[in-house]
Amino acid sequence: MESFEVAIRSSMHHIGCGVLSMLINADGGGYRGSTIDGEDGQKYAFMEYRDKRLLTALGPVTVKRAYYYDREHKRGYCPKDRTLDIEGTSYSSGVRRMMSRVGAYRPFGLGHEDLYELAAIRVSAKEVERISQAVGVQAEAFHAAEAAASLSGNSIPISPVPKMYVCIDGTGVPVVKKETAGRRGKGEDGQAKTREAKLGCVFTQTRVDGEGRPVRDDESTSYTGAIETAEAFGQRIYREAMRRGVDSAGETVVIGDGAPWIWNIADEQFYGATQIVDLYHAREHYWSVAKACFGQKRDTLYQWAEERRKELDDGKPEEVIDAINRCSSLPGCDRVMCEREAGYFEKNKGRMRYADFRKRGLFVGSGVLEAGCRTVIGQRLKQSGMHWTVRGANSIIALRCTILSNRWEDFWEHRAAA
Repeated sequence: MESFEVAIRSSMHHIGCGVLSMLINADGGGYRGSTIDGEDGQKYAFMEYRDKRLLTALGPVTVKRAYYYDREHKRGYCPKDRTLDIEGTSYSSGVRRMMSRVGAYRPFGLGHEDLYELAAIRVSAKEVERISQAVGVQAEAFHAAEAAASLSGNSIPISPVPKMYVCIDGTGVPVVKKETAGRRGKGEDGQAKTREAKLGCVFTQTRVDGEGRPVRDDESTSYTGAIETAEAFGQRIYREAMRRGVDSAGETVVIGDGAPWIWNIADEQFYGATQIVDLYHAREHYWSVAKACFGQKRDTLYQWAEERRKELDDGKPEEVIDAINRCSSLPGCDRVMCEREAGYFEKNKGRMRYADFRKRGLFVGSGVLEAGCRTVIGQRLKQSGMHWTVRGANSIIALRCTILSNRWEDFWEHRAAA
């Protein structure tokens, strides 16, 4: 059965190649006259016809193209290449679409095997990498163009939503050594081995369930991210929120893990938004104190931590702070660590009024983004043995954000029309 399937597929591809070849060469090569005006305003003269071998989703075809040349500036090009979207490449747009999609999901060394197994397209791992990164750059340009349209008021009007959430986090991505030059790391040698990828997601909420718990709107989550400075990322996440209609949302909520750079972005880009420290991150901080001070006393550890959990759930971080301060004077407790954790709660206590947030029907955790960090970044960029350049990582992040935001078709249509 399999041999019949493969043989028939091969035959159909062969027939399809013949049909495709006739279609793309039906214009006789795309001759446009003895001279044409180039986009640069210069005159280009027809010189000859040149063939180009092109790998398509159906197999290899030969494209006949009229070649024009500007003698004054010694520049030439084939107008037909631009029409067929094959400038500077020997792969059709259909093949490039498959290559970049595979590259967004799979290590390049496995991706090229998948393409041959599933579509009978034989390309190298290096070519999958090169095309994926090139299309990733185009995806980033697509998002930038849409963001610019939303900021200028030229985007499609969006229906107002009661609540919009902006969640922000960061995660390390392993990079090649040159990308960490001069950067201090946490390792014993003091050398950084990762760069922080900043990731944001935007989603909406229009209702709560029967018990008053918030319900995220279906398919409302979009992602954006890159390895870049906090300032650049702040502008990025703001543009994405604007594209989603944050200026017409009834309430905006920013959720983060307590890192100062996140709240700086919230203050600068989302002034007036409700700020919430992710509850599960906050719990990790009092657990650090519990383990350090009562690690050898299991019953005491759990009792102490349970009391802090109730205080935090009740939106009373001041009581958590008092409890941590009392621990700092206990024998064997790390006073410096206790002071640091108490300071964390002190700085963020206004963002920890969880009882009030729940009464208002708000999310108090960033589980959507936590999952996003694993899905968008971790599953593809943090596999064993991987080391990225910043440019390469950002290209793949752009591709994955596009796909996981359900915007792949929008991007490809934009790209075809550009």
